[in-house]
Amino acid sequence: MTANPVAILVVVVLLYLISSIKILKEYERGVIFRLGRTSPAKGPGIILVFRPLDQMVRVSLRQEAMEVPPQDIITRDNVTLKVNAVITLRVVDPTKAVIEVANYIYQTSQFSQTTLRSVLGEVELDEVLAHRDRLNQRIQSIIDGHTAPFGVKVISVEVKQVDLPESMLRAMAKQAEAERERRSKIIHAEGEYNAAQKLVDAAALLATQPMTMQLRYLQTLTEIGIEKNTTIVFPLPMELMGLLNKSLSPQSAAETKPTP
Repeated sequence: MTANPVAILVVVVLLYLISSIKILKEYERGVIFRLGRTSPAKGPGIILVFRPLDQMVRVSLRQEAMEVPPQDIITRDNVTLKVNAVITLRVVDPTKAVIEVANYIYQTSQFSQTTLRSVLGEVELDEVLAHRDRLNQRIQSIIDGHTAPFGVKVISVEVKQVDLPESMLRAMAKQAEAERERRSKIIHAEGEYNAAQKLVDAAALLATQPMTMQLRYLQTLTEIGIEKNTTIVFPLPMELMGLLNKSLSPQSAAETKPTP
């Protein structure tokens, strides 16, 4: 029993058509080259790729996180750093991402490394540590300017880690310790000044009512008596000391007066 050539041809055509059916996900686009020429990206959904006339390249439109390897950087104040970063990017034009560059991920990685070194090499260490957001935005704008011609959008750039030399870490620790010691001395001096000012105010207030000093003496005796010690404190008014000094002054002057 011989096979029907028409049936065989129909089966072959059906198999060819079935193999030509391609399904692209929602986040995928297909760049089809027909006889070497491209057309606008297809997808998502079902598309037909007739091989060998057609060749399809799948391109994902999802965001991709790419890590920039650690780079040796010398800042403007001659400090050696090791800095790495994370870049978030996505393809906005699948046709350009396939045609304009051989590998847009590799291309973006190379641009990121050189840009990271050049930008951080123009600033000082303090700016790298304190103004990281501004540097991230500057690096992002520069890289995005390089990647826009081949249909890639850089969404964000984040400096991930800054490794300092051990000697610089010790110097920064000493600087922080000196700064805290300076603050503590200033706070202590301000406390002494405030305390002296309050004592002056208290003395001026007590001078208006002399009897208040006696009340302070009695309060001091009460506080000492609570401790149950054998020390006896007898308050001596300063006015009495002044009177004694005045009475002794004429006597001592008379004793020291030379005889004729």
